[in-house]
Amino acid sequence: MTIEENSPALLAAIEPELRRTGFAFVGGTAMAAELARSGALTDWAAFAASWDDLAVDTYLADHGRYRRRRHGVYTASAAGLTREPDRPHYQALEYNPLHGGIARWFQPVETCWDAGQSLPTVLCYCRNLFTALAPAVTAWNVEVHQFRIEARQGEQGLPTPEGVHRDGVDYVLVLLVARRNIASGTTTIHRPDGELLGRFTLAAPFDAALVDDTRVCHGVTPVEAVDVTEPAYRDVLVVTFKAA
Repeated sequence: MTIEENSPALLAAIEPELRRTGFAFVGGTAMAAELARSGALTDWAAFAASWDDLAVDTYLADHGRYRRRRHGVYTASAAGLTREPDRPHYQALEYNPLHGGIARWFQPVETCWDAGQSLPTVLCYCRNLFTALAPAVTAWNVEVHQFRIEARQGEQGLPTPEGVHRDGVDYVLVLLVARRNIASGTTTIHRPDGELLGRFTLAAPFDAALVDDTRVCHGVTPVEAVDVTEPAYRDVLVVTFKAA
């Protein structure tokens, strides 16, 4: 389902759509309005600018240098949000046969954003939505990923080099931060048997994909530079929630 208009009826459709199909695409205007119900976004421009300071992901199996990222770990409950000590990102080979099975250490999300407005607002929104979907869960393990996928002359950027996959969590939010000078980068949603359920492209800031990771798989097609003489990248914030 695509939810693009900013209206209470359509915004209220996010939760039932996730229950019904396991995923929802929400247009940027509607998503920004929905996030604003959980808190302020007054430092969003500064937060988005922090994607200019991400380190290269050195764990890529193809030895590419097209992915930059930061990583942070939190807990979320009705009592609030807590930043946890930095730890590596780990995925079992079952979920990531390309990069799984190893502890991957990334530069941490800068702690200044924990005391800001935008990141806590996004996390509070996710906590409220995912707890409504799973009311028996009293606490969540949360991972936050800042990703920049770059494209250059002769080199595509691969948002999901492992292909169509699951993350091994309960719920996922993919929120577009910026998109510059790139083509493609289409998100696809599949049943576990591979059947295509939906496809959409995150094109405008705050465009979002919400996924029930226990029910569906997802992937993103490679991105290419439109003008190879100019910087080309796709910036997203990925937030995963798993029952603690």
